[in-house]
Amino acid sequence: MASLLISEQLKNLPVNPGVYLMKRADGTILYVGKATSLRNRVRSYFGSKQGLTPKTEQLVSLIHDIDFFVTGSEQEAVILELNLIKQHRPHFNIRLKDDKSFPYLKIDINNEWPRVCITRRWEKDGARYFGPFASSWSVRQTLKMIKNIFPTRSCDKPITGAASQPCLEYHIKNCLGPCIGAVTKEEYDAVIRQIILFLEGKQEDVVKELKRKMETASAALNFELAARLRDQIQGVSNVIEAQRFAAKVKGEQDVIAFVVDRDQAYVQVFFIRNDRLIGRESFTLQGVRQEEPVKIMTGFVKQYYDNATYIPSLILLQHPIEDKTLIAHWLREKRGGRVVIEVPRRGHKKALMNTVAENARQSLEQMKIKQLAAPGQLVAALAELQKELKLAKLPERIEGYDISNIQGQDAVGSMVVFESGKSKSSHYRRFKIKTIPGANDFAMLQEVISRRFKRVRSEVSSEEWAVLPELVLIDGGKGQLHAVHKVMSELGVADIPVAGLAKEKEEIFVPGRSKPIILPHTSGGLQLLQRVRDEAHRFAIGYHRKVHKRETFTSVLDGISGIGPRRKRSLLRRFGSVRGIQQASVEELMTAEGMTRRIAENIKKQT
Repeated sequence: MASLLISEQLKNLPVNPGVYLMKRADGTILYVGKATSLRNRVRSYFGSKQGLTPKTEQLVSLIHDIDFFVTGSEQEAVILELNLIKQHRPHFNIRLKDDKSFPYLKIDINNEWPRVCITRRWEKDGARYFGPFASSWSVRQTLKMIKNIFPTRSCDKPITGAASQPCLEYHIKNCLGPCIGAVTKEEYDAVIRQIILFLEGKQEDVVKELKRKMETASAALNFELAARLRDQIQGVSNVIEAQRFAAKVKGEQDVIAFVVDRDQAYVQVFFIRNDRLIGRESFTLQGVRQEEPVKIMTGFVKQYYDNATYIPSLILLQHPIEDKTLIAHWLREKRGGRVVIEVPRRGHKKALMNTVAENARQSLEQMKIKQLAAPGQLVAALAELQKELKLAKLPERIEGYDISNIQGQDAVGSMVVFESGKSKSSHYRRFKIKTIPGANDFAMLQEVISRRFKRVRSEVSSEEWAVLPELVLIDGGKGQLHAVHKVMSELGVADIPVAGLAKEKEEIFVPGRSKPIILPHTSGGLQLLQRVRDEAHRFAIGYHRKVHKRETFTSVLDGISGIGPRRKRSLLRRFGSVRGIQQASVEELMTAEGMTRRIAENIKKQT
């Protein structure tokens, strides 16, 4: 129930657009939001709790005071909201991590002899800025690549052209030597123009200009300059080739996708210019726990493009955003031209979005691996698991298990192995479920565990099967754990510790304990278990797709005269899937090894 102060404030809120600030009793700002109507928006927090998320309910319980700013338009409210979030970084807002200090590349074109440098301050000083980059490493790599192709000065000393001798940068061909008069102002400015075009993604324009200059230099018998220009052309061409992308995209666009991990979202942005991927950056959003994907995407788009030095004409998003029309108008004003915001649903754009989303997921996994693999982290994580799970020994070998199926169809199981906290893929194993009909994950897990531990006693068992784990990890809760523990007891391996990790709340279940073990999300032990669980899931899904694809492919082609195992394999290699075969013409089908026109015509008639 709202306090007397809050109740009075709610009565007197204006209907104007603006920005509101929710505060604690000590004045700390909890949340900053914008509204078309301050009265309607702020009152919505204090009405019925129905429809409020747990996160919003917690926010409301902490509010002691409300402040607000009236703005002239909703567009002004968006800009003010962004500035206040950046200034105060409220706990309940979705926040772009470290957004105050993103690095940029700066070219001070107002300087007589411009240089390319790294800065963390973007100012309206007439200079050209490129970014933001997600990290110092990524901006340094870009600067290094530019210096390798386009030599320009790195120093900030006055340039008179009368210096007695050049520095080392000139001798190693990283600078053209304006300090000793080795290059004219016009020649130097031409290189700066090429760098700007390069950073804008217009590499073909750079190559054309360099080729024209090389031909002119060759005609004038200036072979030293021609050779240098040739090397620059090769350098830019190498970059162009490296930037070619499998997805068929046109024009310029930013493609944005993210993956959520507890209270953080890891965002991947692909930059496409002139039909090529010219770069990508990864960013982190904080405060996303219990937030809908729409709100997370909206928060990133607003905060990222508030910092961005360039806005493309097309922005592809993994999820829709709130206030799309308003944000598009705001971006259009910043760009000075048309901006389209789109969520692709099919075709090449959707394929591209899937790729960006997978890159976001992989980037998150790599970041987790790096964090966990830091010196001492793995040992500490294993020791924490031994303590919290009350294990007799350090879990040097952990085996993770998972099941994948579609309503019982094409069911498979996976076993992954981690030794000393690191994955050991040579010991991974896959199981095709043989004895369980229908959708029964518990029984399928029992079959997999039974087949795995029966191998220990088998005379033909390999060394990998003979090694016993110090911990068995199951993807699931009490039900899965009970099923697995039962079959392990029947096999005489009940002394091997087993645990279940349930996804929803990341609770750890062990036999003999009614309540789950809950470790903080920062726990190295929990993160290691999550890695094992996620790897078992990934391995199971990959095998299931392969089996399902093979079974579907086999069933569709079964019964077609002339199609045996060899031709099935040939068709699959040539067209990749049943859909590809169905869409192929008779002539195209005939290009597969071993095919004839008669068999190709049979396929077209019967698929």
